[in-house]
Amino acid sequence: MEMNGKNSFCDFFVVMSASSSVRVKAIVDHIEDTLHAESVKLRHKEGYGEGLWVLMDFGDVIVHIFQEEARRFYALEHLWGDAPKRHFFK
Repeated sequence: MEMNGKNSFCDFFVVMSASSSVRVKAIVDHIEDTLHAESVKLRHKEGYGEGLWVLMDFGDVIVHIFQEEARRFYALEHLWGDAPKRHFFK
């Protein structure tokens, strides 16, 4: 979601889901490793231990990786319903 002008803390939310905590953690590990190799600094990460909802803060980009049920429950996409969205995978 493009968050420019929607909040004061980031430009983009990336929201994705996986079917289990193992897969959530695998996605998180891959994102972290890949962006670290590109010298992109991870400012903060939380939720990794449980693997239900992991938030990764890269400054202008906040990444949310959910288990599918948690994503439906929290429905972040609906909190900023007017934010432009780009869908990469369905």
